[in-house]
Amino acid sequence: MRKVVVLGTGPAGLTAAIYLARANMQPLVIEGQEPGGQLTTTTDVENFPGFPDGIMGPELMANMRKQAERFGAEFKRGWVTDVDLSQRPFTLTVEGDGQVETDALIISTGASAKLLGIPGEKEYMGQGVSTCATCDGFFYRGKKIIVVGGGDSAMEEATFLTKFATEVHVIHRREELRASKIMQDRARANEKITWGLNRVPVEVVPNENGGGIKGLKVRNKATDEIEFVEADGIFVAIGHKPNTDFLKGKLEMDELGYLKVQPGTTRTNVPGVFACGDVQDKEYRQAITAAGTGCMAALDCERFLEGSATHDWSQAL
Repeated sequence: MRKVVVLGTGPAGLTAAIYLARANMQPLVIEGQEPGGQLTTTTDVENFPGFPDGIMGPELMANMRKQAERFGAEFKRGWVTDVDLSQRPFTLTVEGDGQVETDALIISTGASAKLLGIPGEKEYMGQGVSTCATCDGFFYRGKKIIVVGGGDSAMEEATFLTKFATEVHVIHRREELRASKIMQDRARANEKITWGLNRVPVEVVPNENGGGIKGLKVRNKATDEIEFVEADGIFVAIGHKPNTDFLKGKLEMDELGYLKVQPGTTRTNVPGVFACGDVQDKEYRQAITAAGTGCMAALDCERFLEGSATHDWSQAL
């Protein structure tokens, strides 16, 4: 029996764990399949406050974990496959490790970037391949970049990256873009953006001498020929998927699977269950915003457990 369990060890979950542990709540943190979250696949993090010279993503997450452990947070490696939120205490089923009961639950399982599934993509993630323009665009100042995708996110990232790159080449598998007209018009009006439509990514091509990439192989759907597009960086912008499959039918979520929280809080529609980080944020998806909501979740949770929450839980989302 636990007072509070935190699911996930990205910036949101670890920040929540730090605050809860300092409040003597003795949180149990279940790490999941990707301990440390998406930052463990990032190299230099230069936009997290407090590190003027930047910090490596894995190091930042390791430091957050040490800080939580210092105050008494307990960590368990495992993957929650099912939850019973119909009554308190809540029951969590951990794959290969039985069940855990808890009075309160903080969900910070994040969202995973959708990938292309082609050779070289995962191998060079953080070394020429990225899924976050606002995180990594700065590193490609004065260089050539490829953006893969045809939706609003891809157009937004392509436009943003023109602040740094000399050229941004958009690769999309169809002849028509899926993005809204206003986003398409904005991208097409940008002289730095070039287009490779009706082309399917085939393989990320590394530099022969090691260190980074030199471009992307694509298949021209009209001719079925393989073409090579030179680039120093490839940004995959085909969307994100929140890690909420195990919560379907248990908590309210939007049509994409992101958990709904009551505005200005981290409270879900089930009293005692809180959501923070990318699992409930499809807009910003930054380490610092995730950490901020992790703090909010810990405070919301602490007040709930102390019986001082004044919120009317019957209020609809």
